[in-house]
Amino acid sequence: MMSVRFPLALMLASLLGLAGCVHSPPIPMFQLDAGTPEVPSKKAGMQVLLGPVTVADYLQRETLLQRQADGSLTAAPDGRWAGSLAADIDQVLLRQLSWRLDSQRLVLAPGNPGFTPEVQVLLTISRLDSGPQRPAVLEAQWRLLDRAGQLRDSRLVRLEEPHAGTAADQVRAQSKLLQQLAEQLAAAVKPLEGQPVAVEAPRKPAAANQPAKAKEPQPPKIPMAAPVRTDVEVFRF
Repeated sequence: MMSVRFPLALMLASLLGLAGCVHSPPIPMFQLDAGTPEVPSKKAGMQVLLGPVTVADYLQRETLLQRQADGSLTAAPDGRWAGSLAADIDQVLLRQLSWRLDSQRLVLAPGNPGFTPEVQVLLTISRLDSGPQRPAVLEAQWRLLDRAGQLRDSRLVRLEEPHAGTAADQVRAQSKLLQQLAEQLAAAVKPLEGQPVAVEAPRKPAAANQPAKAKEPQPPKIPMAAPVRTDVEVFRF
């Protein structure tokens, strides 16, 4: 009897475990929201190169992180990112900037062959997170380079956005911060539109197939003897 009961008990335990796995709720997946940007009305518009956009190492993972009251970070048990957070950030900024600048000519770094931007936006995002009891926080720095690669603007940014505490509302708040960042970037980029293209002065073409003439050696200069006058008279007897 003992040999019969043991397999039956093992079978029941396996069935109960399988039932528990089947009924476990799925983990929600989240993406950043780009808002409702309109499609630019201009087919051309300002040429802008967005990037490289550098994202902090701790954000390059699928886990949705939660900032705790003591400043530490823990993995959220009820949510994760659906794909790459860095790629989501790129797309939110690209769509927002394109709409705000009314231009279809925005390209993500490294750019396309033959594309010459009027402005390049270099962006570093060092923080983008929130917690059940902590607001969403975005910390970043941007630099703007003109056609000649000269630095035209540089700024440090820190933005905060409150939320209701749920994972979904935290993602909404983080998305709102990126939209605010794009608004500030557009305001800084717009004045650089229509920069004059620097034109180099034409150089005189060198004569083709004509070797440079070597200087001929000059003959040594010999000082000429000048006659010496004398007032001495010579008498002969």
